[in-house]
Amino acid sequence: MAQQPFGAMSAAQIQAGLKAKEFSAAEVARGALDRIAVADEPVHSFLEVTEELALEAAARVDDALVAGTFDELGPLAGVPVGFKDNMNLVGTRTTCSSRMLADYASPYTATCVQRCLDAGALPMGKLNMDEFAFGSSTETSAFGPTRNPWDLGRVPGGSSGGSAAAVAAGLVPVTLGSDTGGSIRQPASFCGVVGIKPTYGLVSRYGVVAFGSSLDQVGPFSRTVADAALAMNAIAGRDPLDCTSQPNDVDFAAALDEGAQGMRVGIVPEFLEAPGLTPEVRERIEEVAAKLEAEGATLVDVHLPNAKAAMSAYYVLGPCEAFSNLARFDSVRYGYCDSGHKDLNAQYEASRATGFGEEARRRIMLGSYLLSAGVYERYYYPAQQVRTLITQDYARAFEQVDCILAPVSPRTAFEFGEIGDPTEMYLSDMFTISINIAGNGGMSVPVGIGRDTGLPIGAQLVAPAFQDRAMMRLAAAIERLYGEAPVAPGFADGKAGE
Repeated sequence: MAQQPFGAMSAAQIQAGLKAKEFSAAEVARGALDRIAVADEPVHSFLEVTEELALEAAARVDDALVAGTFDELGPLAGVPVGFKDNMNLVGTRTTCSSRMLADYASPYTATCVQRCLDAGALPMGKLNMDEFAFGSSTETSAFGPTRNPWDLGRVPGGSSGGSAAAVAAGLVPVTLGSDTGGSIRQPASFCGVVGIKPTYGLVSRYGVVAFGSSLDQVGPFSRTVADAALAMNAIAGRDPLDCTSQPNDVDFAAALDEGAQGMRVGIVPEFLEAPGLTPEVRERIEEVAAKLEAEGATLVDVHLPNAKAAMSAYYVLGPCEAFSNLARFDSVRYGYCDSGHKDLNAQYEASRATGFGEEARRRIMLGSYLLSAGVYERYYYPAQQVRTLITQDYARAFEQVDCILAPVSPRTAFEFGEIGDPTEMYLSDMFTISINIAGNGGMSVPVGIGRDTGLPIGAQLVAPAFQDRAMMRLAAAIERLYGEAPVAPGFADGKAGE
């Protein structure tokens, strides 16, 4: 029987094969590179492939195998990993899928990326995204959209669509994405893979181009909960270069076999009754709850009375922070420059108008308005007050439960061009945004395909701050019930979108 592509193997399988000398790390790297060259063409998840960096990392892993020090390399030793293109990596461009940064060379390496490299990962390249992470479909990328491996006519979700699609297509076992309002969990659900948005502060944001600095968090995609736990072990922890980061002494893989027995799982009735939630998604979440109860978990209804205001608060706070963060792209220090102007102000205006895409300009204009005199007090202060109320709601809920079970998205992946109204697009994150506002950990775990669409559905798990291991334990229990996430059917067994 032919060996399955390395990108379709789990990290544990790759590492077992390396230890058994069934193949070398160089063969893993070369196999993954060859797979990407063929299978990524219909998906377009990679913007840049880092062949030289991957082979150099593989040589270090092979040297460790010869020296007998492989086990000292780290949790991702020999594992191909891809990075969302808002994460700096020396030797690559960091474009944020924007014309504004199309030629921007990474001057340093982001901490989360460096920690993957220090853990022995093989860096395979940079992954497509919505421009500056503004979007829920990866349609706003200046370099063309990524397509969902389960159905190439549908979106992979966003903004980390490239990261989710690369895992779903079996190109790499692990990728990193970033999540500001659902940008890891929603594409993970759409593409049928595991996606984790850790508690805010658990993973350093240093070197990650900011969207909303108080909301952004880096996390992994994989096809198994165990692989996601390995990635979390690699990237979590205090970073002196990020004052918001916190120490971590937790082994996220340690509790995966403990099961759901004795866990208190919260159900939010308002979420299951929300307008726009499709029957196939609701039924699957209710099915997951029933199965967990049969496994020994206790179901408890919890209420988040202010969660309905999360969307409104987010689209005040997010654009305000985005406006501030994007002010640095002025065409003078760096970024796209329309130099055909004698007047500096004209150059500045023309460069930003051309360098930024439509959604980026929309959020800049909204943030500028919301922070203007007389408007700031009417919207920004109340949004921060709502943030406090939402955080308090979650704190009260977690006095009753260990973890909350909820939908990730109101529906499965939609077709390209199906949603043209920006407001309707924003509703894709209606169940995920409140977790970023409160700063809790959240994740999506695959729970099969929908009966109506035949497309993947993810269940969202939410944990108290810095109790991410609890939701990963529950996710592992769900994974045993539904099975590990498969490679998308058209990409299985070495196929490439057939």
